[in-house]
Amino acid sequence: MVAHAFGIFASPVGKLTMVASDHGLAALLWENDDPARVRLPRGREAHDHPVLRCAAEQLHAYFSGQLTRFDIPLDLGGTEFQKLVWTALLRIPFGETRSYSEIAQEIGRPSACRAVGAANGRNPISIIAACHRVIGSGGALTGFAGGLEVKRRLLDHEQAVLRQKREWRTQEDSNLWPLPSEGNALSS
Repeated sequence: MVAHAFGIFASPVGKLTMVASDHGLAALLWENDDPARVRLPRGREAHDHPVLRCAAEQLHAYFSGQLTRFDIPLDLGGTEFQKLVWTALLRIPFGETRSYSEIAQEIGRPSACRAVGAANGRNPISIIAACHRVIGSGGALTGFAGGLEVKRRLLDHEQAVLRQKREWRTQEDSNLWPLPSEGNALSS
């Protein structure tokens, strides 16, 4: 059995329990997470664990708007189907959403929408494997282990970061070309 270590990350959406093995991050659990949702020993508390330090740094960067793609080594346990779904979650771009049906299509199992939903519900690394980006086919927010209010806050956070980056790029682009003035105006 692989030894696990855990640490707590105080995020803007509540305390998150990070669980790691020597191979990677195994879980990121919500403060009031149902213990039956992700069955994993937490092990010993070890904030100095290199995987936990890396996860905390990247979570901090995500919540401060500096990080849009996680690059944390992962150590996921689950069925092959669950891992297929969780890998698809990792590919959803920052600030975008997908429906359960779109994920089922992506993984080559178009009739497995319900199974995709079940695997999504067992996702052990919320936020990182972005299950908050999965919505109902009509655009409705649907089940989320952290709660629908947190899901909305995460989606809103990502949209705000994207808006800020677009505004920054637009301002940067406008600085590339000098505005006409008396000294550089074109004459006809």
